[in-house]
Amino acid sequence: MKLTVSSNELQKSLANISGVIPTKSTLPILENFLLELSENELTLTATDLEIFASVKLSIKSSEKGKIAIPAKKLLDTIRALPETSITILADGATNKVEMSTQNGTYKLTGESSENYPSVPSFKEHEELQVDNETLRRLIMKTAFAVSSDELRPAMTGILFQIRNSEIRAVATDGHRLVRFSKSSSASKNVQKEIVIPAKALNLVAKCIEETPTKISLNETQAMFNLGNITLVSRMIDEKYPNYESVIPLDNDRKLIVNKNELLDSVRRTSLYASSTTHLVRISLHKNSVTVSAEDIDFGSEAKETMKCDYTSEPMEIGFNSYYIVDVLSHLDTDEALFLFSTPARAAIVKPSTQREGEDLLMLVMPVRLNV
Repeated sequence: MKLTVSSNELQKSLANISGVIPTKSTLPILENFLLELSENELTLTATDLEIFASVKLSIKSSEKGKIAIPAKKLLDTIRALPETSITILADGATNKVEMSTQNGTYKLTGESSENYPSVPSFKEHEELQVDNETLRRLIMKTAFAVSSDELRPAMTGILFQIRNSEIRAVATDGHRLVRFSKSSSASKNVQKEIVIPAKALNLVAKCIEETPTKISLNETQAMFNLGNITLVSRMIDEKYPNYESVIPLDNDRKLIVNKNELLDSVRRTSLYASSTTHLVRISLHKNSVTVSAEDIDFGSEAKETMKCDYTSEPMEIGFNSYYIVDVLSHLDTDEALFLFSTPARAAIVKPSTQREGEDLLMLVMPVRLNV
């Protein structure tokens, strides 16, 4: 088969779906893009067997054919090219591929398309309409707290609780928890709880553009139609932990502090923290908060104090600096609201004011202090 396409257009399309491809796989064929040409349309596909992502490009070619091409080699080559027209010539019999531009020729060997996994059939049971901005915020406000522990598969995904007038997204890794709710009339006919892998949702958030996103669900899969991009992901068939039971209800010590000042302070002082625990201490006194860290092994320490709104009893609590940085980085407001109970209990973090129709709650587990 032979086709000609813009290098920039091809690069953008490959980049949108390249995140699906596993870096190491027991099936080498998965480390390829599948290129399929049919009647002036080029379809690019990537998969790790759990997620299938494809993007369609309109081109001028009357030919048909398909071949699997090594993903890294193809994408790295296209990225290294300036904006130009590139012609791809593939021989299905020998799997030889030649890419040529006005100034150069690049040859590589692909694999037979017959070895490439076929996209599973999708029979839609329900459709969920969520506007693009809501979908993006549901993902971006929670995905950072997802677990990477494959022994707890449910926690490697984001829980979506879809109710009459609300969509709620939840993520936790056991150290942090995020619950983000958004009022929505678009889900009024759907009542479900589903867990979708974070890997798939991060790709969805990356690919969201102006075209309305259509979300289709069946018993085992979710399909996202994003303009010329289609992504099908399996859902995680594991019961999500009862996250509500770990959200404290009696945190009566309230701290309001400038988010950016605290974020910058934690980033600076954590440079002097233990490389094992990443522990920073937060000491609360009337209208002041002190952030400190030390590494006894190397004799280093740092301490900063800033103004805040705090009128409760003095207390000192420790946190992993990475978790505090993550939480504060996902607040939209200038001020952060912390709710504490004791140094041994989880802290609740919220924006100082919530957007209309939204409710964002984040929870961070403390680190025990050795006084």
